[in-house]
Amino acid sequence: MSGVKQYDRIDLLDRAMDLFHRQGFNGTSTAELVEELGVNRKSMYAEFGSKQGLFEAALDHYNATSLSAVLAVVEADDAGPDAIRSTFAGFASASEDWAQGRGCLLCNTAVERAVLDPACGDYVDAYFNRLTKAFRNALRNGQQTGKISMSADTDELAAFFTMALVGVATLAKGSAQPGQIHAAYRVVIEVLKANESSETTAV
Repeated sequence: MSGVKQYDRIDLLDRAMDLFHRQGFNGTSTAELVEELGVNRKSMYAEFGSKQGLFEAALDHYNATSLSAVLAVVEADDAGPDAIRSTFAGFASASEDWAQGRGCLLCNTAVERAVLDPACGDYVDAYFNRLTKAFRNALRNGQQTGKISMSADTDELAAFFTMALVGVATLAKGSAQPGQIHAAYRVVIEVLKANESSETTAV
């Protein structure tokens, strides 16, 4: 039937997201995208406008799917310090599996594209803000439940944990030895423990 799309947009985004995750924006040619997506160039441009448009759609898709899954526990309304531990532990484990050589697509974009492309810079800013907000959420909940010391500076700690997670993701992208990533994770946990309330630490 003429005019009916012969593809599923979500499937195209999954495929494009995976390719950009592995190879980056600059390392991925239009020809590779056409081959990976299984559609002709005309259909790809009709759906997304350009390679840049497809990349931005892939970033939106990644943010709504993969990143949301990673951050779900620390973004939860009842998140606390254990959620921070879980988030970093999950990424440390992933460094030996799916994250090795891939890292985080938005973190990769921060390194590759943020300075060169204002649109990508906006995505990266939103990514950093989302991480910081999530960690601040868990820390402030921890203060309310008595698990985090009331003297702890939740803004500074949230900024530190954001930096640490981006660092861990960058190490994973660079295929760093898992031991190096686990060492970074242990430092994060020590910082968290240092800011727990005395009652929690004593338990």
